Order: sequence, then structure tokens, then C-alpha cells
Amino acid sequence: MSDQNFIDYVKIFLKSGDGGKGARHFRREKHVPDGGPDGGDGGRGGHIIIRGNVQLWTLLHLKYRKHIKASSGVNGSSAKCKGADGIDEYVDVPPGTIVYDAETREKLCEITQDGEEFILISGGRGGLGNQHFRTSTNQAPEYAQTGEAGEEFWVIAELKVLADVGFVGFPNAGKSSLLRQISAATPKVADYAFTTLVPHLGVVGLDNFRSFIVADIPGIIEGASEGKGIGFRFLKHIERNSILLFVISAESKNIATDYFTLLAELEKFNPELINKNKLLAVSKLDLLDDELSEQLKLELPKGVDYVFFSSQNQKGLGKLKEMLWEKLKK
Repeated sequence: MSDQNFIDYVKIFLKSGDGGKGARHFRREKHVPDGGPDGGDGGRGGHIIIRGNVQLWTLLHLKYRKHIKASSGVNGSSAKCKGADGIDEYVDVPPGTIVYDAETREKLCEITQDGEEFILISGGRGGLGNQHFRTSTNQAPEYAQTGEAGEEFWVIAELKVLADVGFVGFPNAGKSSLLRQISAATPKVADYAFTTLVPHLGVVGLDNFRSFIVADIPGIIEGASEGKGIGFRFLKHIERNSILLFVISAESKNIATDYFTLLAELEKFNPELINKNKLLAVSKLDLLDDELSEQLKLELPKGVDYVFFSSQNQKGLGKLKEMLWEKLKK
């Protein structure tokens, strides 16, 4: 799927079905001259149901489906026959989708698992037939209820990518190359900034049937939390990750400064992000000799676990994956 097809925000109009009318009818048979009321109830209107679908990974399918309406319930009929319920309308979304009321921004539901369902809007109740209104003083009620109208409003669906590990770094730090090497994902790799325009997911496999999911987030620049660059659009996806992998190039003038700049942008966006488990990965190890590597280690931020790696010659990748796995176990 192309970068242009990654849609993580849509606004759609939803309307549940109206309830069917109750029937106003009296039993009339040859040998039953005074059969009494036998009007059946109307069927309920169709619900609007949000459903998780692991086969989806963006909200692209909803971009061109702005109005979603469920069918109305069928009217009741004679012989106390209830009308059929309206057909429920299912709206499939990828796990990680949150739905808000577009007007109030109230959170309506959050879908995190495949097959998980939530009735977003209930269909209108069907009206009662006149059989229900028969009393000792009114043996032939002429009244039956109309169906209840369905609800309608605009909602916003917002996707936050679900992954165990999220890559954080400046543009051209080597995040996409790393994703290619440790998973089967094939993000675009080139020697210029903002190569990655959308999040990319990959599954990292280890021995003994161990695996975890990683996400390559578009590069962050200083000021991203205020809307600069393109990475700010995808900072929300980092909120889902259990571990943040800070990828900084060995070519950086000061790795510690870059690390704390990235951390500051995350804190401005959401202060809770800095409490996540973190690992610092210094890329492009192939550009360093042993002496330079030891010198760089002295310049790294204190108290942060780190690892050096090279996607070019695949050095340090095994250690990096094992360190991520150990952090995930905790």
C-alpha cells in the first residue's frame, strides 16, 4: 500500500435505523366476530456497530464512505406478527482505533482486538401494536405506537498504530534500514530526510518461536510537538508502544543532545511518554573503529541502556533484538 493510502483520521456521518410502526389491527375470522386487537409490534431499527478487523491497517476504506446508515425495522402486522428488525450496519476498523463524538470530542469507544464489537448507535425501538393497549374498559383500542426514530451524528475515527516497540529518531537516522534488516517489512530507504512518510510495521522473529511487533515512525524534528515537520502527525502512534527505541546516528555531533531533544519533544506532546521503557540504539556502527566506539560511549546520556549496531554489515542486530525482548518481558 502506498504512503498516500495511509489514512489514520476520518470524519463520518452515522445514522441508526428507525423502529418499525406497531400495527393497528383487529382479528377478523368467519367464526370469530369479536376477535379483538391483534396488531403486532414493529421491529427495531438496525444498530451501527464498530468492529475490529486485523486485516485492516488504515482507515482508507472509510475515507470514501462518509455516510453510513442502518436500515429501519419493518412495521408490525396482523395476527400479532412482529416486524423484522432492521439490518445492523458493521463498520470495520483496524485494532487501535478510537472513535470520538465529532462535536463534543467525547470518547465513545476504543477497539484494540480483532473481532471486538461495540454498538456505537442503537437502532430505534419498534412501536407496540394495539394488542398491548387492550384494557377492561377499552376492548378495542384503535391506538398503536409509531417506531422510535434512530439517532444520527458525526463521529471521528482516529487510528493509533499498535506495536510493541516504536522507533524514535531524527530523519535519516537509519530507522527504516533497521526495520528492513530485523523484519520482513520493506519501507523506502534513501539518503535524504523524510524518506518515511507514514508508520511502517514489522514483525521481528527470534528463536524459540519468540516475536514482537515494531513500528517505524516518520522522523521527528525539533519543534515537532508544535507542528513543525511531518513527524508531529504521527507522534500519537508512539503512545501505544510499550518500548521506545531511540535511533541516533553515530554521525551525530552530540548523541546525548539529540537524545534529550527527542525526549523533550515527546514530553511536550504527552508527558506520560517519558515514563515508557527506553533503549538507545546508535546506528551506522560500520563508520566507527574500536577507538571511536569507546570514545562515543563516554558521551552517551547516563542511566540509559544502549546498543551500537550497523544495518550495513548487520553487526549488533542480534544483541539489539535480544535487549528489546528482555525489556518486553519486564
